[in-house]
Amino acid sequence: MPGTSPGMTAEGYLPLHRAAVIGAGAWGTALANVCRRAGLDVVLWAREAEVVQSIAARRENDLFLPGVPVDPAVRVTGDLAEAAGTDLVLMVVPTQHLRSVATGLASHLAPNVPVVDCAKGIEIATGELPSEILAEALPGHPIAALSGPTFAAEVARGLPTAITLAAPDLDLARRLAQAIGLPTFRPYASDDLPGVEVGGAIKNVLAIACGIVEGKGLGQNARAALITRGLAEIVRLGRAKGGRTETAMGLAGLGDLVLTCSSTASRNYSLGLAIGRGESLADIQAQRRSIAEGVPTAAALAALASRLGIELPIAAAVNAILHQGAEIDATIAALLARPFRDEAET
Repeated sequence: MPGTSPGMTAEGYLPLHRAAVIGAGAWGTALANVCRRAGLDVVLWAREAEVVQSIAARRENDLFLPGVPVDPAVRVTGDLAEAAGTDLVLMVVPTQHLRSVATGLASHLAPNVPVVDCAKGIEIATGELPSEILAEALPGHPIAALSGPTFAAEVARGLPTAITLAAPDLDLARRLAQAIGLPTFRPYASDDLPGVEVGGAIKNVLAIACGIVEGKGLGQNARAALITRGLAEIVRLGRAKGGRTETAMGLAGLGDLVLTCSSTASRNYSLGLAIGRGESLADIQAQRRSIAEGVPTAAALAALASRLGIELPIAAAVNAILHQGAEIDATIAALLARPFRDEAET
């Protein structure tokens, strides 16, 4: 086409044949399987040498996703430069480490390669969403986000899953969805990038809250109330960041919230459950290799809400319990003592 370089699409993007998955935790490993099943040539980058060795030798991520085979055609490496020779990047790095990894990747990527955020959180130091971090660390690269109700082990095994894939350019979101989509992994395209990322961030904090309520034996009514009022907090922050209310009602909002707040398979819910039963945060984290993103996100949310002048009372309560030494019963009592308000208020 006129104005299009050889080998590029009319929109100026490279054809999508190769995918690099940066981060080999449970979710990154699962997404490597998804991309391979979708017909892409896949390389998976792992920070941990033992993960590289485990996948290369046994085709299994013993550390983060034991018992789930990694597709034999997925290559694994610990070298960012080797991983960067690709048409598409999926960043599956914990949010607090996203900036440093993306900065290390920047000099190795070809121009115009789309980068998809697959993390869920907010950076403590800046209050930025992952897409904002990536836009700064990888200038000139189209940025998208993948978020929704997903447990990594189910996705890795090919069980049916639906998820949202968002980019400011809806055509790019649709193109990426076509590239990685499968009958059992269904990405729904959106152009509401901040709305999708806000849902993914807050739901982890709300899952900790629901786990605490369960651990304290406060009943199913209380958990249902937390989920519903938590959804209002997602809407409130989403709007403040330029997102749309309807996005919070979709897969990346309500869908992810319900899944994460109702199963011990959720790292964040199970952490809250342990805290509600009297365990300390330090002891819980010392027993785990995987990261519960809601822990740092709670602190980041408190600072961001203050900066934006909005109320996120449930998120603030979780932050107080996790990071400020607040007593659980007193914090719950303070939440219950808040003034009555109209349900339609957001």
